[in-house]
Amino acid sequence: MTQALDKPLRENPIAASVDFLRDGVQHGHLKLPYSRDDSAWGAVMIPICVVKNGDGPTALLTGGNHGDEYEGPVALSRLAQELRAEDIRGRVIIVPFMNTPAFLAGKRTSPIDAGNLNRSFPGRPDGTVTQKIADYFQRTLLPLADVVLDIHSGGRTLDFLPFAACHVLPDKAQQEASEALMRAFAAPFSMRMLELDAVGMYDSAAEEQGKLFVTTELGGGGSSSAHTVAIARRGVRNVLVQAGILRGDLEPAQSVMLDMPDGDCFVASEHGGLLEMCRDLGERVEHGEVLARVHDVLRTGTAPVEYRARRSGILAARHFPGLVQSGDTLAVVAEVLD
Repeated sequence: MTQALDKPLRENPIAASVDFLRDGVQHGHLKLPYSRDDSAWGAVMIPICVVKNGDGPTALLTGGNHGDEYEGPVALSRLAQELRAEDIRGRVIIVPFMNTPAFLAGKRTSPIDAGNLNRSFPGRPDGTVTQKIADYFQRTLLPLADVVLDIHSGGRTLDFLPFAACHVLPDKAQQEASEALMRAFAAPFSMRMLELDAVGMYDSAAEEQGKLFVTTELGGGGSSSAHTVAIARRGVRNVLVQAGILRGDLEPAQSVMLDMPDGDCFVASEHGGLLEMCRDLGERVEHGEVLARVHDVLRTGTAPVEYRARRSGILAARHFPGLVQSGDTLAVVAEVLD
């Protein structure tokens, strides 16, 4: 967002009930005034926890960037209950339900303004509710942080192999340090991730400010499992240890390194209908192999449309659940690096 030199950005209306400079454990809210039919002087209340102990690096930990993804909210809610100031050196800022309106609705986007928070950065202090939340993170929370971990999964429409991810960055020192945090997370898979469109993403906002950034995709289908929550809980603590904030040792686990080198990793549907997956997550696929079929749901006797792998690798993501629309991503094939 470009601003005229003589027209500075206005102050964000969000007010924090926590003191980011005070030592100890604090639980509070980011209060965003929101006038609506059922509450003329109402507010969106975004829960936040701050744990601080003296000087040291700051980690900003977020879940619920999309409201139908649950590993992050569960793991970070548990961390906010358990973390003690004496266990850390520095500061941990925990926002388990980043897009609270979307989270409460169980939707990817906000029911207030249809805003996708992870495509709304840098936001606007005078914009929609979602844009105001993005602006607060952009101009208030991200500048406080050294390390940023944003926990995602596939939500209701995708399912993933559980992986931690970072991006290829122009600053190779920043990329190397981010990759070290990604490996420390110790998900079953680690991914150098390709974004089809990174404009407006929280990832890009953090990286452009020079922060060490790690994200995840830990499952999907609009729920979580004991397995994926355990991966998230271990990974969060490992990242804090690796960053020098949490006292203790890393809890290692084997992780397979994956890469998404180009757009051939993605297979998208050009038809709507009934999805038949022909390979399961984690299976090896070869270039040209049939990954999925889309069946006509308006008539019988019509042959399904076949969709084939555009490269060899393993199936890292798939559409979820069983009906697809034209334009949906059906599958992602990633290369195995080690």
